[in-house]
Amino acid sequence: MSGGGEVFDPGLQPERTALSWRRTLLALVVVAAVGERLLAPVLGRGALVMAGAGLLAVVALQVLSTRRARSVGESLRERGDLSLAVGAELLAVTAVAACAVGVLTVALLVLRALPG
Repeated sequence: MSGGGEVFDPGLQPERTALSWRRTLLALVVVAAVGERLLAPVLGRGALVMAGAGLLAVVALQVLSTRRARSVGESLRERGDLSLAVGAELLAVTAVAACAVGVLTVALLVLRALPG
């Protein structure tokens, strides 16, 4: 706590978190684009489906991370803690999206390797 009774600096912590999510989402966009380009010769249209799924996940994560950042900022300003913060689904969506993309990639590679 600072000397003035403030629990936190109202701009720094939520801003750093929001910027970190932006960097992460930008990296995911790059991964989707590079993955599509590298997997296109192996998976054909499946690579485009994978890239589209990745981009949809990025959009969903952007919406959830923005909502979470606003909620955290408001909760810290109003109560000084995170009791009013929402957005636990952000972690769940991130984990599910990563797992889904991985499973879909493996499934497409296995189907592509099958004879016929």
